[in-house]
Amino acid sequence: MPPKTEPAIAVHRLSFAYPDGTSVLEHVDLQVKPGERLGAIGPNGAGKTTFFLLLCGVMKPTTGDISLFGKPVSVGEFRPDVGLVFQNPNDQLFSASVWDDVAFAPENMGLSPQEVENRVRQALSLTGVESLIHRPPHHLSGGQKRMVAIASILSMQPRLIVYDEPSANLDLRARRRLIRFLQASQETFIVSSHDLELVLEVCDRTILLDEGRVIADGKTKTIMGNRDLMENHGLEVPHSLTHHHEKP
Repeated sequence: MPPKTEPAIAVHRLSFAYPDGTSVLEHVDLQVKPGERLGAIGPNGAGKTTFFLLLCGVMKPTTGDISLFGKPVSVGEFRPDVGLVFQNPNDQLFSASVWDDVAFAPENMGLSPQEVENRVRQALSLTGVESLIHRPPHHLSGGQKRMVAIASILSMQPRLIVYDEPSANLDLRARRRLIRFLQASQETFIVSSHDLELVLEVCDRTILLDEGRVIADGKTKTIMGNRDLMENHGLEVPHSLTHHHEKP
């Protein structure tokens, strides 16, 4: 028999509440296979960002368990196999140059200068921003900042990348560049976005979160094409899934 492959993400009965008792997530169960591309949709306040922070070990669950590639998540533990791309790239880019930002993680992983250089150049090449290598990040456009932020995660060579609203504030050209990048990505990833057309283009499977619970889990087109389901949870069917009939 072939060896059993551990799930990229295994979440069991995950709950989170703030100290005042406000519940954010309740009894979430989820498994994601290596190589899967998962979309996470839902209205504001559904618990998507909290779920991502729990996945990355930034916060501790109230109850439940999370394992990534067979290893339990521990709060505060640095996991180079997991990367989180923040909704606002300004929260992620803090160095004097693009090179310094992208080199930050591999340098702190204790890699040799040659390996750091190799990883930085590879990450910048994959994201198409090699020409920005010496630019200060705060002088870049929104789309350029987004791709540099992604490069700063890719330089760790993670097996799982978590994207929180990656197309926020991007113009059409930068958004299309991001979509092409995600479509070609080799890593397992999970994308949270209000840009449902983007999720539709890059994710085969989607979960719908609302009030801290997984309401639906299935093929992206099936979930997003269900008008009653979407509207009952504050969402609209994406335009590309709407059938239009020409008036006579």
